[in-house]
Amino acid sequence: MNVYVRELSREIGARGLSVDIFTRSQDPSRQRVRNLWPNVRVIHVPAGPEEPYDKHLVFNHLPQFTIGLREFAAAEGASYDLVHSHYWLSGWVARELAREWRLPTVHMFHTLGKMKNAVAQSEQERAPSERIRVEGELMRDMDRVVAATPLDRGQMVDLYGIDPKKIRIIPLGVDLDLFRPIPRDKAVAAIGVDIPSQHHLVLFVGRLDPLKGLETLFQALCRLRRSEPRLAEKMCLAVIGGDADRDSVRLSDDLECLDKLKQDMDVTDLVVFLGSRAQNTLPYYYSAAEVCVVPSHYESFGLVALEAMACGTPVIASRVGGLQLTVEDGVTGFLVPAGDADALAEKLKLILLGADLRKQLAANARRRAQAYTWQSVADHVIDLYEELWQQAL
Repeated sequence: MNVYVRELSREIGARGLSVDIFTRSQDPSRQRVRNLWPNVRVIHVPAGPEEPYDKHLVFNHLPQFTIGLREFAAAEGASYDLVHSHYWLSGWVARELAREWRLPTVHMFHTLGKMKNAVAQSEQERAPSERIRVEGELMRDMDRVVAATPLDRGQMVDLYGIDPKKIRIIPLGVDLDLFRPIPRDKAVAAIGVDIPSQHHLVLFVGRLDPLKGLETLFQALCRLRRSEPRLAEKMCLAVIGGDADRDSVRLSDDLECLDKLKQDMDVTDLVVFLGSRAQNTLPYYYSAAEVCVVPSHYESFGLVALEAMACGTPVIASRVGGLQLTVEDGVTGFLVPAGDADALAEKLKLILLGADLRKQLAANARRRAQAYTWQSVADHVIDLYEELWQQAL
């Protein structure tokens, strides 16, 4: 979601529209207002503790955030023509301000609480009740809602009863200048991970969240170790993950839990946790990897898969949500049933042992990714803005 907001704002600003991005302050020493690009600035608004914070508790501080945003606009003498919000928390704020300022609204959920609940394996993984309630209200109250895929649109209609006429399908994009194929030896040298030339690097990029399916990937590695011990000796899984919205204690607990999980499955020597990595370093990790695995139980779109494909890296992904449309099974990678470690292990074996197959999948993946650009996303989003402005005349 952060990538989406940043890249879309940069493209919109480049077209001459002014964009203010409001976000919750997580560092009191950080400059409150920062210019990102021409016509685009980000404003950090205090709301709750000014530190990384459990996103489920942020809901309690939304009135404070709304007041702070309103006061900033008044002090600046700023007036806006449209409010575009992302995720249910921001949607709550956007709705309040849009009502007061009489502005058209566009919202993108990115993920849906009811879909998370449909695949949750424990009570802790379920979305809070206030999220479900607010999402339903936003489906009703927002002028337009952006869905990343037709599947995303169908879930909104079926689960929340939104008027289909409100929804516009606009896929995500990828920065093809940043995410591009890099020679493997150069990529390996850049990331500083010691990988012998004959060894296979498998990559996972994502939040350390049960919904991301990392446990299934560990199980698949365990099966490969038993069935293909010689392959396992030359294989390493690099996990890039971490959620800046989560406090350090909970993130530490997640890492400890996953570390115990890999020990229990006897894949300790096959897995290395690298923590979070800057966006501009990710192309090196994608290019160093022979395959990127996205074993999620739920994805509305699956931007990681698209980034990997843009770098010419084959993807094995769960057959869920937008991944079914981004990854072309047998062409740019493989799709497997969510939670099916046996199927995942089999596809890993095919790609890691099949150099010619891997090369063909890589070429197809890069071509496929070139159809998705942030310039195209911005074109469609601005058309949506124009539609709403015309209606307001």
